[in-house]
Amino acid sequence: MNKKQIINYLIAITRIYLALVFILSGLDKINNLEAFAVSIENYKILPIETINIIAIVIPWIELVAGALLLIGLYIKENSLIITTLLLIFTVAIISAIARNLDIDCGCQGTFDGQKVGTLKLIENFSLMIVGYLSIKFPKQVLTYIKR
Repeated sequence: MNKKQIINYLIAITRIYLALVFILSGLDKINNLEAFAVSIENYKILPIETINIIAIVIPWIELVAGALLLIGLYIKENSLIITTLLLIFTVAIISAIARNLDIDCGCQGTFDGQKVGTLKLIENFSLMIVGYLSIKFPKQVLTYIKR
């Protein structure tokens, strides 16, 4: 195996990790919609009227984009969707930190009770790098579906 193949496999492994994070997160949020809606509300960014619809839609986007990314279908497009979600979530976290809100992130549903803060920012930026690599190098390595 040459260097390029090794790099492609490493990117594919990180892509699979990113997909699993979003699949599990989406499933947990779908199963705990009320808790996710409360997490969204705690950020005090969105109008109250929009919170429930957003709490319903976002987990399904996470689940579908994660599942398609996992099987290797439309890698670039689904990586872009996930990276965009991560960017939005990161902006919300930065906003909460700037306003000194002491709230749980709500990022992985009820899986983690992690507070917004530096560690969550590092985690999100790391996942955004993985998303970027999957956008930039969408090789059909370790996929169930070849296009």
